[in-house]
Amino acid sequence: MESPVLKIENFAASFGEHAILKDINLSFSRNTLTAIMGPSGCGKTTLIRCINRMHELVPNAKVSGKIILDNQDVYGTDPIIVRRQIGMVFQRPNPFPTMSIYDNVIAGYNLNGIKLRKEEMDQTVEESLKKAALWEEVKDALHRKGSFLSGGQQQRLCIARALAMHPEILLLDEPTSALDPKSTAHIEELVCQLKTGVTIIQVTHNIAQAARVSDFTAFIYLGELVEFGPSTRMFTGPKDKRTEEYLSGKFG
Repeated sequence: MESPVLKIENFAASFGEHAILKDINLSFSRNTLTAIMGPSGCGKTTLIRCINRMHELVPNAKVSGKIILDNQDVYGTDPIIVRRQIGMVFQRPNPFPTMSIYDNVIAGYNLNGIKLRKEEMDQTVEESLKKAALWEEVKDALHRKGSFLSGGQQQRLCIARALAMHPEILLLDEPTSALDPKSTAHIEELVCQLKTGVTIIQVTHNIAQAARVSDFTAFIYLGELVEFGPSTRMFTGPKDKRTEEYLSGKFG
């Protein structure tokens, strides 16, 4: 079996004395989509914020253990480099409101002080918007503000912005929870296409969505990893009673 692109080893996270994640061990295979599931407040979002070192931006945040990307400890690497390698898309679409669609896509380069030639910028913008299935809809409006787009288009713009940096991992924090059903279907179709080029870790509350889009599923409950495995098995024959109860809607 190919070695995992990302490994989480004996990992714990807290805010001050309040433990949020306890002894998490997880591996992610390259070019797969893993769904992170569990009830509200169980630590799902904290886990992905730890993966790209956003957790530590909060006062009193602490972590222990290791997160290894391509044999390098993320916590021994400059966080700016980590966030280039591990892109993130949030729950609510958040294009930079004062920037054009074009500038939104290449924002990561400007924020990191990476200079690109005009033709490199043009190519990056076009490629990223094509990957995010947005190019045809916006190619004649690249210099308009991103805020005129619909919610679903704005979320795809945020995905394009993350992809523009050529990350190895793409973290999605409930990317469809603020969207209508049609836009949600668009994003689901998109993530299934994207995983051929990037490893995706997606937090979702939506059990049906996880069953549709993911290759693997991790179930977290009260900060602990209860169960992890191929989604087909998790959804048809979970091994842990808590997973079964969550999937059948007994709590959530």
